[in-house]
Amino acid sequence: MFGLDGPPARFDTLVMGRETLQPALDVGIASPYPHLRQYVFSRTLAPSDDPTLTVVHEDPLGLVRSLKAEESELDVWICGGGNLAGQLLPEIDELFLKVNPVVLGKGIGLFSSGIGPDPFPAQLFEHLESRQFDSGVRFTRFIRPDARRR
Repeated sequence: MFGLDGPPARFDTLVMGRETLQPALDVGIASPYPHLRQYVFSRTLAPSDDPTLTVVHEDPLGLVRSLKAEESELDVWICGGGNLAGQLLPEIDELFLKVNPVVLGKGIGLFSSGIGPDPFPAQLFEHLESRQFDSGVRFTRFIRPDARRR
């Protein structure tokens, strides 16, 4: 559906934080999406031996801006938690949210930068579509009004 299971159809590049990669590392998977270029932002991980995964130690926003500027028909997928999403919000053109009907005791906000209660101005996104599954899980897509439509 999104080019995540290969071969690339919508995305050819994935960026994620270390906490998103960690479950794969914990079960011995060094490169969870080997058919995509993968960048993981971490201050603690050593460089990867896998040629499809690059560990980046600084400037997530600069890297994503350079990836988006490349000549490619395919997009960059930002996969991960609120800390990375908060840092990359100025470059996010489309949101694809997966909501589970489960409430947990704690967690990271959808967008979090760790800087006070309101670290950035409101960002407007328009609803594109929603789909609910029998499990109660709902997928919803939003797009930034000035982003190119697909």
